[in-house]
Amino acid sequence: MVLITTDDGSHSIYSERYGVTYHSKYGAVTESAHVFIDAGLRYKAAVQRDIAVVEIGLGTGLNAFMTRLEAERRNLHVRYTGIEAYPLTVKEASAFNFAAQLKAPERHADFLRLHRIAWEREHELSEHFTFTKHQTRLEDFIPETTFDVIYFDAFAPQAQPELWTEDIFARLYQALNPDGVLVTYCAKGDVKRTLKKVGFEVERLQGPPGKREMTRGVRGE
Repeated sequence: MVLITTDDGSHSIYSERYGVTYHSKYGAVTESAHVFIDAGLRYKAAVQRDIAVVEIGLGTGLNAFMTRLEAERRNLHVRYTGIEAYPLTVKEASAFNFAAQLKAPERHADFLRLHRIAWEREHELSEHFTFTKHQTRLEDFIPETTFDVIYFDAFAPQAQPELWTEDIFARLYQALNPDGVLVTYCAKGDVKRTLKKVGFEVERLQGPPGKREMTRGVRGE
């Protein structure tokens, strides 16, 4: 892994395995806030306080960390599940400057705890946030519950085409509660067509810096 600094000053890493970065070069924190927090978590928080989130591609832990901070600010209760096949080490995670970039440097230990705690167990990290992480491929993941929000943060289709298939999206559709949403930075036409094919109502939203659009899929009642 190669540590990089994105345009908003927040860190990301380059994956030599897949030949891509974990976040947008235009800003890791900016992208996560726009795509996952604003279009996903806050969208659901407008109508409910208890929210179940699953992240496809836990990666650096940035989305999970930002979700915890947001849940505490908004007095939500978030049950968060992260799926990751190739987890980072605590040493690798310790280099990230996310807490400082989010103006919460005192929370760096809370961020690292996401990487330190045991896999395959639920952890109540605060009254607002419970966290479970599974070390598994998405293709092998069998959810034991349903969710309100899916953060689909897999690497881009050209890097991981096996994760952007009709079969995967059909299974994720079934894992959503009625009116649940899937949000992703990807706005490729074939991805949107596949989402529609399995039942999602697809919304084209303004993208984060560097991207014209992003995508939100909604499961109807």
